Amino acid sequence: MHVATMGVVAAPTSGAAIMSATPPPAQVGFVVSKAVGSAVVRNRVKRRLLADRLDRIPPGVLVVVRANPASASVSSRELAADLDVVLPRALQALVPRDELESGRLTPAGGEQ
Repeated sequence: MHVATMGVVAAPTSGAAIMSATPPPAQVGFVVSKAVGSAVVRNRVKRRLLADRLDRIPPGVLVVVRANPASASVSSRELAADLDVVLPRALQALVPRDELESGRLTPAGGEQ
């Protein structure tokens, strides 16, 4: 049985930034509540999330990753697999479909 370990929300950092020729770098925030575990466990979850897949977030996008309590007990491989599922879903409204499928993630209307 698969347990969701996280939720992800994505939004443009600002309308003016996306329209500029050079969008600002991607911004990522983590929400890891005390329900996940002690401070040591929460920081471990954040480090594991940071190490995996976040380099694929396009410039000019703000992403918030919320770790569920189940994220404390899964392997790094499972955490990465969950991020592979939820990140494209969150970016879907911001990134053209052909770029998502090709692996090139750039913001809609932005240039690479």
